[in-house]
Amino acid sequence: MNISIYTLIIIALNALCSFKGFKDRSFFETYKFNVGGIKRGEQLRMLVSGFLHVDLQHLLFNMITLYFFADHVIYSIGPFYFFLIYFGSLIFGNLLSYYFHKNESYYSAVGASGAVTGILYAAILLYPGMEMYLYFIPIPIPSYIVGVGYMLYSIYGMKSRAGNIGHDAHFGGAIGGYVITLLIAPQVLESHLWMAIILAIPIVILFVMHKNNKI
Repeated sequence: MNISIYTLIIIALNALCSFKGFKDRSFFETYKFNVGGIKRGEQLRMLVSGFLHVDLQHLLFNMITLYFFADHVIYSIGPFYFFLIYFGSLIFGNLLSYYFHKNESYYSAVGASGAVTGILYAAILLYPGMEMYLYFIPIPIPSYIVGVGYMLYSIYGMKSRAGNIGHDAHFGGAIGGYVITLLIAPQVLESHLWMAIILAIPIVILFVMHKNNKI
């Protein structure tokens, strides 16, 4: 499958914004997700932070994940809904981060993880039979295992709070991608109900842990 121009546009925006942030610390600090800044009315952080990354490895991880899944979404439901899911998941991810950390003015994070996780969830819902090869694993892995594993890793990241990576946003993005996709393509609940249930499991785990003050 040839990569779509729409996927390239998103990758280019992430690369341009991230490399600007790598070289210009003032730009990075001005637009990273920061609870204190948002409370001061700097709402643009909610959007631009989703195009900044901590380092090249962080950027590549998100863009490679996007590359594997974006075109499946575009070819299934079209570029308009692809962008709707991408940006909706980005914003929803940052809103969830804000909810979890609203009393921590110092809390900061960056990354396209929320948006990418939304696209990941959308692709798996639309194509539940997808399989992937990861690194040096010689056998294909069902995409839903990759998706659920990615979310469980995010729970670990939220608990350890390592770096400026927005692990909380992974879940907000997943919820955004999950809900928007089901609204756009409700037939998924009829044809792939089992997949919708499986993908909901890590989301439920997160909120149970949060309710019991485990995260």
